[in-house]
Formats: sequence, structure tokens, C-alpha cells
Amino acid sequence: MTDQKVAIVTGASSGIGRATAVALAKQGVKVTVAARRAKEGEETVHLVKEAGSEGIFVKTDVANEDNVKSLVEKTVKRYGRLDYAFNNAGVVEDPSSLIEQTSNVFDQIMNVNVKGVWLCMKYEIPEMIRSGGGAIVNTSSGAGVIGIPQQPVYSASKHAVLGMTKSAALEYAKSGIRINAIAPGLVETEMLEEVAEDNKQLIESLKSKTPIGRIGDPQEIANAVVWLLSDKASFVLGHTLLVDGGIVSR
Repeated sequence: MTDQKVAIVTGASSGIGRATAVALAKQGVKVTVAARRAKEGEETVHLVKEAGSEGIFVKTDVANEDNVKSLVEKTVKRYGRLDYAFNNAGVVEDPSSLIEQTSNVFDQIMNVNVKGVWLCMKYEIPEMIRSGGGAIVNTSSGAGVIGIPQQPVYSASKHAVLGMTKSAALEYAKSGIRINAIAPGLVETEMLEEVAEDNKQLIESLKSKTPIGRIGDPQEIANAVVWLLSDKASFVLGHTLLVDGGIVSR
């Protein structure tokens, strides 16, 4: 990676997205920070600059096509190209049985987790082709590989991300674009906190189910994303990289 490279990171206002934006900046990559929360997004830009690179914030709802189109256009207008994308924005459902979930919840999760990834790739790929190639990582989850009781919609959305990633990877491989997915396990993020709702007993239970015996750190996921985007992963295509402390392998 060099200081000539440019990346978009969605869901970059905290957690895995923020850690990845900063990790890319440390590699000299210019980063467009995309998120719905402006204050937190600007804080990430500040961290990107502290890491020695350039960055801008673009307020973005990935489920909104005009927002995503504008995100890519503003990035290219500012930096002249697009080389990398980490399509990471996502939402989770409150634990509930399938029959108790609502259509509104279903639509919200699918719009962000699936439609959002599709829209991002739809506008990122043409710019990468113009730049001579690139690499994309989409965020799935361990829930995209196995089923999760009481999170049927979230699990379905993350399975969908993997199918879309594999299909896009095959379609654009000869255009010089590598597309892969990351599948995190339990990671210390705001999303996990929302699910746990400060329930220490639940957190301990989740830890006990992870073979490595702990919850992951966002930086550990960021390290894997940066590797997938880099030339060190030049022969990796359509792959789902589990970074989950072994939970799916139990």
C-alpha cells in the first residue's frame, strides 16, 4: 500500500470500521470515512490524520442510493481515484423468535446489511475499473456461516452478503478487482453492547462459547481486512475469512 491509494470505509464511526480506517491510514492510504453519525465520523477522520494520512467524512446512509452515489463521487472528486473499499456498515436485530419479528425490522436489516453492500459495490466497482483495479472487503459475520437462534433476519442478511460477494468476485476478477468477505465473531463493539445491554452474565456466556476464551478486539478484525485489501492477498478471491476465535469451528 502506498500514499497514492484511496479507500472508502463505511460504518466507520466506531468499532471495526474506525479501527480499519486508522489501520489503512497507517499504511499511507487516504480514507473516506462514511457513516450516519457525523460527530463520531469526524472523530474517526481526526484519528486517520493522527495516523499520518489524509481523510474526509461523508455522511452516508448505505441503504440510500443517492447517498452512496454521492459518497463515491465525493471520494473521487477529492482524491482522483478509488482503490479499496471496506463495506462494513451494518445493523443487528434484538434477539427474538422468527415469528415475533416484524416486517419493519426485516426491511431495516436487509436494507442496510444487504442492499447497502450491493449499492456500495454498484458504485465502487466502476471507479475501481477506471483506476485500473482494486480490492473490496464486505463485512459478513460468523452468523453468515452458521445459524443463530433468535437472530434469523440478521443471520439471513449475513448469508446473503457472502453469496453476493462470491458472485461479484467471479464477475469482476478479470477486471482486476478482488472481492472478499470478512466474517467476525464476537467483537467488542457498540453493536455487541446493544445486544448484551450491559448483561455481564450474557457476555461471560458468549466468552465461554468462544474457544479462544475471550471476545475479539476491533483491531484484530482490522488487521485481517487490511491484509485482504493488500497485495499480500493478491491470489485471494471470493473468500470468506473467519476471524472469530474459533467459534464457528466448535
